[in-house]
Amino acid sequence: MNARKLLKWAAPLAAASMILTACGADEKSSTGDKEYTKIVAGTEATYAPFEYLDDKGNVVGLDADILAAIGEEMGVETEIKNVGWDSMMSQVTNGEIDMGAAAITITDERKQSYDFTDPYYEATLLIVTKEDSSIESLEDIKDKKISVQINTTGHKAAQDLQGVSSSKILAYENFSIALTEVLTGASDAAIGDNAVILEYLEKNPDSGLKAIEDDSFEKDYFGFMVKKGNTELLNILNEGLDKIKANGKLAEITGTEIE
Repeated sequence: MNARKLLKWAAPLAAASMILTACGADEKSSTGDKEYTKIVAGTEATYAPFEYLDDKGNVVGLDADILAAIGEEMGVETEIKNVGWDSMMSQVTNGEIDMGAAAITITDERKQSYDFTDPYYEATLLIVTKEDSSIESLEDIKDKKISVQINTTGHKAAQDLQGVSSSKILAYENFSIALTEVLTGASDAAIGDNAVILEYLEKNPDSGLKAIEDDSFEKDYFGFMVKKGNTELLNILNEGLDKIKANGKLAEITGTEIE
């Protein structure tokens, strides 16, 4: 093939190469890290004071306030949807929502599937039972019916006490049902986060229930949850958390300090 023929074929091939290179560049930029101008969180809004619905059906509570404060510091719009506990987990995984904000305890087991922000709240578990009950400790409910919210640290504590397959552990979609089971006598006690139980008792002084501390419960730390590997969103949330810790906004919202 002579030089003129080579030039005849070279020009179209070069043009095609440029087009393919340009398409590749566009595809790379479109599938890169998401630029966050709005963060959509999922929650399970039956867990006052952290998340619950107001009279208009809006999600309110400590988590909503903390996330809004982070958004304000970082210049990002925030939204919280009430999707349910288990659904929240799956929607973070499949990308339907950006994150979970539901008083989620940071655990080694959960960190295998999700990434967590730095802690924003320190909590512990409490037992709640009827005021006239003889129950005074965790050991006292070793053979009793215990109601819990499914897949929570309260659920794990009950399983550690009675065994994973115990038929006396009654696990429900939300903690409100677990409390109702104690009120009706369907369960002897419930295990849940201290802030939630104390909030309920304060709002319902005639409930006939009491809270019990037990030294065997370890401290829990709540964090916001994102899809594994989503470092961009994690960095935004952690930077925002650092800022509202430093300016005192986080302590103002939660009423407590955390390092």
